[in-house]
Order: sequence, then C-alpha cells, then structure tokens
Amino acid sequence: MSVGTVAVVVTEDIDLPSWDLYEMSIPCTVFGKPQPDLADPWYDLRLCGTSEGPANAPGPFGLALRSQYGLDDVVGADTVIVPSVPDPCVEEGLPMPAGLVKALRRAHEAGARMVSLCTGAFALAEAGLLDGRRATAHWMHTAQLAERYPRVEVDDSVLYVDEGDVLTSAGLTAGLDLCLHLVRRDLGAHVANQLARRMVVPAHRPGGQAQFVDLSVPAADDDGLAPVLQWARANLDRPLTVDDLARRASMSARTFYRRLHAATGTTPLQWLLNQRLARAQALLESTGLPIEKVGELSGLGTANNLRHHFLKHVGVSPGDYRRAFPR
Repeated sequence: MSVGTVAVVVTEDIDLPSWDLYEMSIPCTVFGKPQPDLADPWYDLRLCGTSEGPANAPGPFGLALRSQYGLDDVVGADTVIVPSVPDPCVEEGLPMPAGLVKALRRAHEAGARMVSLCTGAFALAEAGLLDGRRATAHWMHTAQLAERYPRVEVDDSVLYVDEGDVLTSAGLTAGLDLCLHLVRRDLGAHVANQLARRMVVPAHRPGGQAQFVDLSVPAADDDGLAPVLQWARANLDRPLTVDDLARRASMSARTFYRRLHAATGTTPLQWLLNQRLARAQALLESTGLPIEKVGELSGLGTANNLRHHFLKHVGVSPGDYRRAFPR
C-alpha cells in the first residue's frame, strides 16, 4: 500500500539543540529513511517550516534548519506531525503561530491524520482538533494543557493516545513509541518490529503503558516525618499499617495522617502503595527475580496482587514492564 506523505512541522523558533531537536528527529528517523526491504514505497517525509527562509534561527551552537517546504505542504500531506511548539506558547501562554493553527485545521479538514509529540498537543488543541477527545503530552505539561483547553480530556499517565485520525504522545521517547505505532497501523506488526530492531528499541510499548514517572512521593520536608518514612522504605517487605507508622513517629494516627498529607500531598496508604510500586519497578528493571519474589520484596504480596496493581497504576503487566528495560 502507499503510505503517503508525512509532513513534520518545524516552527521557526524551535530551540536547538534541545529536547525539541530530539523529538523532531524521531519522525525523521522513522519515516525519512527508505526501507525498501521492509516496504516499498516507504513514506515521503517533508520538513515543513512555518515561515519563509530558515525553519529556525541559529541556536547557541550555530545550528539551524532549512526546508524547501512550508505550511502549504502541511495542508497537502497524508499525515501531519507537530513535534513541539515554542516554549513561550506553553510556559507563558503566548499565542500559537496563527498560520500554523490555520494550516492544521485545513489539513484535518482535508483528511490528514494529525499527530503531536509532547508539546505539539498544544498546537492541535489550539486548532480545536482535540476538543472532546482524549489526549496526552509530557507529564510536565499536562496540567497546563488541561487548564488552557478544558474541552480536552487530558490523560497525564499514558505513553500515547490513538483517537483514530488524531493521535498524541507524551514527550521524548514516547514519541518514538507513537511513530512505531503508526508504522504498525500502516504496514503491519512485522515491519514495525523489524524497524524497531534496527533502531535497537523495544518493538512495542502499548499506548496504555504509563509514562515512566517516579511513583515514589519525594521525601517530606517535615523533619519529624523523615526518619519514619526512611524506615518504611527500608521495610517495605513487612506488612506495614498506618498505625505502625504513626506509633513509630510517636503520633496519633490522625496527626500522622494530617502531617503526611500536608508534607506529600497524598494519604499514608497511597504513599505506601507508591513506595511499593516504585520498589517493584526498580526490581523489575534491574534484576531477574521471579515475579513472585518481586511481589514479596516490594510488599505487594502475591504475583496476582502485583499484576493487579501494575495493570491498574502502571498500565502494563510486570512482565511487559520488565521487557521494556532489557538488561
């Protein structure tokens, strides 16, 4: 089948070198290099600047991008990818480039598949393409996305969201997961798996898998709580209760609850669960211990209980999580 033209939007003031460059390089790597032994024809990739001349001004290291394509080519593409938007449009709420927003709307109306990586979701949202849809972005920016665009159902945990004709991903490597997902949709699992192998990355991390955010709550600034929380982390394999922690802190259960919530923003039981999940993640990432032993050492109990909590809070099974971190 013909997979068509992929237009990657490059705003003129993208910050190079930076994470923006990494996210822009992902679709270039996946769609820009022909793979005739896997599929022929391959994608027709076009870097599309948002203004005439250079796609961006030289950055602090003298790096600049130029492209022969512009916003008119965005409108004519089969797939449009927005890897990122200028930081001031996210951090300071400055207006999105009007020409870009108009081009995204026209491309969608013409039937293009619309894709964002990381903060590119802000551009799709500004164009109204995420209204009434589930979407994601890097977890550091999802609160701003939800506040600025209340009609968007923002999910701050997943790697990517596939809404059919509109797809969004979290930041950095999650963009690679989404691009490989597009290849899998277009050309099948075999092609996507072989391409992932050539890139030396996991063949498939499902979109529902959680962004790998540290689930452990930061240590409290409250000096009175620090010793007991440190002790609890060292004894997660024991059956701990809120009363146990309160007694060790020489507080009533009610006072301990109030102090911990004020210091960490979470309840004692949720704090314990987060610590246990974080311990299980570390063991799965760094050891070959059986799932049953991981459940025991993390205090999550049986293998079935560990799987239950992983599926609910991390989005994948312990086995799938381990496979994403080959040792």
